[in-house]
Amino acid sequence: METIKLTINGKEVEAPKGSTILEAARLTGINIPTLCYLKRINAIGACRICVVEVKGARTNVAACAYPAAEGMVVETNTASLIKARRNTLELILSNHRMDCLTCLRNRSCELQKLAADFGIQHIRYDTDKTEPEIEDSSLHLVRDNSKCILCRRCVAVCKYNQAVAVIGPNDRGYQTHISCAFDRNLDESPCVSCGQCTAVCPTAALNEKDDTEKVWKALGDPAKHVVVGVAPSIRVTIGECFGEPVGTNAEGRMVAALNRLGFDRVFDINHTADLTVMEEGVEFIKRLETNDRLPLITSCSPAWIRFAEMYYTDFIPNMSSCKSPQQMFGAVIKTFYAKERGIDPKDIVTVSIMPCTAKKFEIHRENEQAVDGLPDIDIAITTRELSRMISRAGIMFGELDGEQFDDIASTAGLIFGTTGGVMEAALRTVAEIVDKKPLENVEFTEVRGVAGIKEAVYKIGGRDVRVACASGLTNVKRLLDSIRAGEKQYDFIEVMACPGGCINGGGQPVQPSSVRNNIDLREERAKAIYNMDSGAELRKSHENPLIKRMYDEYFGEPGGEKAHHALHTTYKRQTKYKLD
Repeated sequence: METIKLTINGKEVEAPKGSTILEAARLTGINIPTLCYLKRINAIGACRICVVEVKGARTNVAACAYPAAEGMVVETNTASLIKARRNTLELILSNHRMDCLTCLRNRSCELQKLAADFGIQHIRYDTDKTEPEIEDSSLHLVRDNSKCILCRRCVAVCKYNQAVAVIGPNDRGYQTHISCAFDRNLDESPCVSCGQCTAVCPTAALNEKDDTEKVWKALGDPAKHVVVGVAPSIRVTIGECFGEPVGTNAEGRMVAALNRLGFDRVFDINHTADLTVMEEGVEFIKRLETNDRLPLITSCSPAWIRFAEMYYTDFIPNMSSCKSPQQMFGAVIKTFYAKERGIDPKDIVTVSIMPCTAKKFEIHRENEQAVDGLPDIDIAITTRELSRMISRAGIMFGELDGEQFDDIASTAGLIFGTTGGVMEAALRTVAEIVDKKPLENVEFTEVRGVAGIKEAVYKIGGRDVRVACASGLTNVKRLLDSIRAGEKQYDFIEVMACPGGCINGGGQPVQPSSVRNNIDLREERAKAIYNMDSGAELRKSHENPLIKRMYDEYFGEPGGEKAHHALHTTYKRQTKYKLD
C-alpha cells in the first residue's frame, strides 16, 4: 500500500495515500470532532466542526473532506480552532430547540456532547426554536425539525444506502429544512419505513414512533395475557444501550429483564424463524422441481416488501408468500399456543421486540391476521424502546443473572439476525430434505459477511443451485436490475433492506459517529451471532422439537392448507405517492 507522511500537531504521521486529514489524525490517536460526517456515506464538510489549520492554506479546511498530502503540516487543536468550533456550535444551538432534560436523546445526543466538550454554557444568539415542529404521519417515525441541525446524514443514508431518497433539503438560506418533496408528509411519500435515518441522526430530529405506553397499558391489564417474542439480533445489541461493548451477547440478562417487566411468557422468535425456514423451504423445493417463478425471493424484511411493491412490482410473483418470523410468531401464539393453553385469542396481547422500525408498519399490513380478524402482532417495539422500558422500571441490566426463554432450543433461526442468515438456515434444511442425508458441514460460509451482494453456487439434488444475498436497498436495486437485464440468473435470493441485515436495523441502538466511523457495527454484531450458532446443539430448523410439535399437533404438514392459511400472506402493487 502506497503511503504518505505528514505532520499533525508536531508529530509525523504515516497514512495510506488517499486518506483524509480526519483519517490520518485518527492514526496518531487524535479524534477530530465531527457532526455531519459518516464514513463512506456523508463527507460534505457542512457542519464545519471538523475544521483544522493547514500550513499554506488560506483558511481553515474541513478535515472530513480535505485530502492529506505528502509533507502537509496540520494543527487540529489551536486556540483559534477551538474558538471557531465554539462559535459554530453556538450558531447551531441558536437554531435548535434546547429542551435537553426532556429530550428523548438526552445523554445520547452528539450535539449535546460537543457542547459539553467545548464548555458552552451560554449562547450569545437569540433563537426562535421554542416550539416543536412535529411530523408524525407515518406508522414508524416522528420527525421534529426544531431539533434538526441540517447535517444531512439522513438524506445521505436514504439516498446512497437505501436508494429511495424520499427526504432532502427544501428552501434556501435560513429557511432550509429537511423534508419530503414539496413538503408532503412522510406517509404520502414512497418511504419504505426502514428507519435507517433514525439510526444515524445525531440529535432527536428523527426517532422511532414510541409505542411503549401501549405495552405498559397491556402489562397493567389483569384481563390480558401478554406474550413477548424477541427477534434473533436483539440479544447481541441490547447491551449497547447500557454501555456494554458492541457485540456483547446479553441473551440471559435480556430474558431476565423481560420477566421483571411483567410479561406472562417470554419467547424466542428464533423458533418462528425456523418455522419460516420450513414453510419457505418447502416452497423453494416445489419451485425447483417445476422451475416455476424462480428465483424465489425471501420475504422476512418488511421494508424490502414495501420497496418491491412500489419499485419492483414485476418481482412480486417471485417473492415467498411466507409471513416474516414476527408475523408467524403472532399467528402461532393466537392459534397453536392459545389452543394449547386454553386461552381465548382475544385475551392475548402479542408484543414483539424488533431491530426494525418497518415492523411497526408490517403489523398493520393487510392479510397479517391469525384468527377471527385479530392482528398477528398487537404491538411492535424496537431495541431502543425496550431499553427505555428497562430503565424506566429501575431494572439494573448489568447486575442481572441470566435466565432462559420459556421454550428452550438452540436453533438455526438465530442466524436470521444477519445478512446471509436466512439463506444459510434455509439451505441447511433444503439440502438435507432434497439429498435425503445429513450435511457434512452445516456452515455455508460463502453467504456470510457484510458485503452488499454475495453469490454462491451449491450442489443440491444433483443440480447447481445459484443463490445470492443482498442487503441495503441500493445493493438490492443493483441485483434486481442485473436480473431484469438478463445479466444474472439465480434460483434463490435473500434480501435484507438494511445494510448488514437486522443487526444494523433502523431500530437498533444509536451509536455516535465516533463509533460508527471506526468500528464496523455489522461485523462485530454478526460475529457474536455466529459464535452463538457455532456452539449450539441444534443448528437445523427441521430438527427443532418445538417446530415438529407444532406441525404434529396443529399445522399438519409444512406448506399444507392449515399452515398456509395462518403462516402465509399476499402482496400487491402499492402507490408511491398519495395525492389529494
